[in-house]
Amino acid sequence: MPSAPLAVTFGEPAGIGPDITLLGWRARAQTALSPFYVIADPDALARRAAALGLSVPIAEATPENAASRFNTALPVVPLGLPATAEPGKPDDSSAPAAILSIRRAVDDVIAGRASAVVTNPVAKNVLYRAGFPHPGHTEFLEQLAKEKAAGPARSVMMIWSPELAVVPVTIHQPLRDVAETLTTPMIVEIGRIVARDLRQRFGIARPRLWVAGLNPHAGEDGTIGGDDLAVIAPAVRQLVKDGIDARGPLPADTMFHAPARAQYDAALCMYHDQALIPVKTLAFDHAVNVTLGLPFVRTSPDHGTAFAVAGSGRANPTSFIEAVKLAERLAQHAPQRAVSA
Repeated sequence: MPSAPLAVTFGEPAGIGPDITLLGWRARAQTALSPFYVIADPDALARRAAALGLSVPIAEATPENAASRFNTALPVVPLGLPATAEPGKPDDSSAPAAILSIRRAVDDVIAGRASAVVTNPVAKNVLYRAGFPHPGHTEFLEQLAKEKAAGPARSVMMIWSPELAVVPVTIHQPLRDVAETLTTPMIVEIGRIVARDLRQRFGIARPRLWVAGLNPHAGEDGTIGGDDLAVIAPAVRQLVKDGIDARGPLPADTMFHAPARAQYDAALCMYHDQALIPVKTLAFDHAVNVTLGLPFVRTSPDHGTAFAVAGSGRANPTSFIEAVKLAERLAQHAPQRAVSA
């Protein structure tokens, strides 16, 4: 078990983050969850528990005493900002609360008060309206790591499940821009980070990477676009020269059936849907978003804020529970920091 508890962020206060956090804590015994604390508005969590009819004691805590309170109450480190948003109805309190919670969680893990960060879902459109300058969670975490000079940071998104782990090389970009965005150095850099973190965090001695082609049939030897031969193939050759067990470019339509998946530890995919459609088909409820390339462990449920479900009692906490479990597992392999007094 990690020496410090896990730090869980508030997420979008009007989304299902509060619901799944409350439900996750209630399932702590059955799921053998490690202690965690939430950086949030305690009153907002208490209101959500009451709205859901959940008997969840809320205990104001510090990172240092959160573990000792975890068995009898949900430890909440007060954010110092009120969050007034009702379920499904984000208001002006949503963005500041969500952003500050992420900042505090990163501060805690870098200082050693927390062993890892588990982030609840945020609504990017809400953050953007408040002037949030980053494309998403992962880029913000990368910037925070750089600000704190906590070590090299180049965020790489992996969606992990026992059935399949995928890494989209390009993420939230229009499909028409993907071919122009992809470069050989980009694929090499991401492949190196994935291989390194699979070794150091996941404990895989020799990670196996399969690299998808961009075009149908991986370009059919250049007859269906030249990107696979000109951009992806040189990247795979460089990864192999680096001593990484990498194969590709491979036709994406034959990479995700069971016999193929048994031959690799992670699939590098060239664009968002090429990666996320197969993993969400196989593991929709229990896949976990993991940010590789950071000097600390960060996981997150692999779903959004689900405004239509928030506060209804229909939220499924499985992905949150799996994110907590994976964060604990990865934190055991992370460099240990001294816990602050």
